[in-house]
Amino acid sequence: MKKYVAECIGTMVLVTLGCGTAMLVGCDAANGGGYILTAFAFGLSIVAMAYSIGNISGCHINPAVSLGVLLCGRMTGKDFVYYIIAQCIGALIGAELLVTIFTSGNVVDMTGGLGSNGLAGVHGSSVAGLLVEIVLTFIFVINILGVTSPKFNHGSFGGLIIGLTLVGVHILGIGLTGTSVNPARSFGPAVVAAASGNGVPLECLPVFIVGPLVGAALAAFVYRGLE
Repeated sequence: MKKYVAECIGTMVLVTLGCGTAMLVGCDAANGGGYILTAFAFGLSIVAMAYSIGNISGCHINPAVSLGVLLCGRMTGKDFVYYIIAQCIGALIGAELLVTIFTSGNVVDMTGGLGSNGLAGVHGSSVAGLLVEIVLTFIFVINILGVTSPKFNHGSFGGLIIGLTLVGVHILGIGLTGTSVNPARSFGPAVVAAASGNGVPLECLPVFIVGPLVGAALAAFVYRGLE
């Protein structure tokens, strides 16, 4: 049970810090600094949680990562299911925290939807958005599988390496899809924003669930072939 609670907490922190930063600074093309700040907020969240809960749950805090780990034979099917449930609950809690903070403090949400992912950067193309998420998740998950492989030892730098990789994929992906590479991170803010009456459409949400899962599966397949 402790590892499921850890996954819930970790995902909550990721959504709160990452999406919260995006809400504060905005991620439009005219505000390029917002790209970097948001990218580092997500990446540093991973670093912080990796060194906080990594020894408890492995710090997946992402269903795509859990899928990659499962397909590489490093976790059980039971844990996989409970990890995803815990991650989605954590994402919902994080999004609700952001609603409370921004509403109570009368702070403007620069993204208009709790930092939800969208397809504006690819002109509404679901195909392009899906491809972006597959490629970026592939890069992120194959990095994680390599860093955490029992055959290699990256010492205490594993969390930092993974966090910086997430920064990198965000720098490219923010302007295209907002960068998901994490179905839970997309699910929580999108659902809470829609429920709060912000008018955030949920039609494109499947892109940010299917894309990362496909990218993770490909990463696991390729890594197992290379390892």
